[in-house]
Amino acid sequence: MTHALPRNLTQKNPRMVRGEGIYLLDAEGRRYIDGASGSSLVCNIGHGVKEIAAVMAAQAAELACNPFHCSHTQAYAQMADRLIGLAPPGFAKVFGVSSGSEAVENSLKFGRQYQVARGCPAKQLTISRWQSYHGNTLGALACSGYTSRRRKHAPLLRDALHIPPAFCYRCHFEKTYPACELKCARALESAILQEGPENVSAFIAEPVVGAALGGVPAPPGYFEKVREICDRYEVLFIADEVMCGLGRTGANFAIDHWSVVPDLIATGKGMGSGYFPMGASLVSAKIDQAMQARGALFEGVHTCCGHVLGSRVAAAVLDHLVQNELTRNSRRQGALMLQGLNAIKERRHSVGDVRGLGLMCGVEFVADRGAREPFPVELKVAERVMDACMDRGLIVFPGHGTVDGTAGDHLLLGPPLVITSSETAELLAILEDGIAAVEREIAGAGKL
Repeated sequence: MTHALPRNLTQKNPRMVRGEGIYLLDAEGRRYIDGASGSSLVCNIGHGVKEIAAVMAAQAAELACNPFHCSHTQAYAQMADRLIGLAPPGFAKVFGVSSGSEAVENSLKFGRQYQVARGCPAKQLTISRWQSYHGNTLGALACSGYTSRRRKHAPLLRDALHIPPAFCYRCHFEKTYPACELKCARALESAILQEGPENVSAFIAEPVVGAALGGVPAPPGYFEKVREICDRYEVLFIADEVMCGLGRTGANFAIDHWSVVPDLIATGKGMGSGYFPMGASLVSAKIDQAMQARGALFEGVHTCCGHVLGSRVAAAVLDHLVQNELTRNSRRQGALMLQGLNAIKERRHSVGDVRGLGLMCGVEFVADRGAREPFPVELKVAERVMDACMDRGLIVFPGHGTVDGTAGDHLLLGPPLVITSSETAELLAILEDGIAAVEREIAGAGKL
């Protein structure tokens, strides 16, 4: 018996002991493809990269932690330089933290501080979208539109405004792209006008929605329209790239697919790639200059801000990402992944939709493909498929609430960006076998 508290109190969890590339090995000697890159698309550069371990050991032996409130380090400066080098044009500063949730929290706070500094203190509301996930701290969770994760904590959450997601498979407006004229994007303008532009500080969105929808990218033109609306009403645009950034979608940052420059970027996960917990808020020159012109300080300090060991690891991870052209490989293998997923969709009647960008892909399950009817919630189809895949040596990430925040099952697939074509084929074969097994199980119970 262990005193360690697992995430799932009832699920059997194998004890992992080693990792190499896209594979994990447990204490019993079983090998698994890590199709979720750790927990929810973290290990972008893969497991067991010895150069990163060497960098970590050397820095820890020299200096592991510094007093951030009154000092800086070369490692922190190098990490910031690497991120700015990957960011869209117009970004000036990086604030290093230790998680994606902290990165989102600080991006929200920096946006608010900017509005106050420029003499608009009434601008305090943040607009986000339903079926989104921005983090587990209370500010980030308040912005999230992931109903099942919000429900228990609702009394603790600050009110936030939510608009429908950009989700063509289940369009809130029952339209079809492009005839829809991007009503989902124009809903942002309606929300701003209803609340009063003088009260709205920022709009936050994931360019590719991760846990809450399973790899859903916005349609072409969506973020261009969002940028136009935000500029019109002096509302900041925050891109939540915690999951979809740093090569994951086949671009440095996922927002690059739309050629749009946000005002703030929250990043994390792949920044430390599982070797050290890291995140960061990227601040545009516009915000930085406005704050400096008024002598204002950014306020958002956490215990491990600018952590020297974390910064050294993150800089090494980002160098590894670039030097090994892992963003390019993500683009190439992601195309193969989507091709394979579409083939599975043709053969497996429980698969209603597949989607994604790069190596951030999703599979949505339906009881009736024609009607796009979800399975009953109590069947827990996503968990069944996860368990079936794990029995066969593949780890995937399940999700729920795809339809309305409660109903709907999906999987998120995101192996390390080092995956090869043969490994992609192996992953897809195991996935299809797992789905087929669950279909037989549910059919045998008369549920399909």
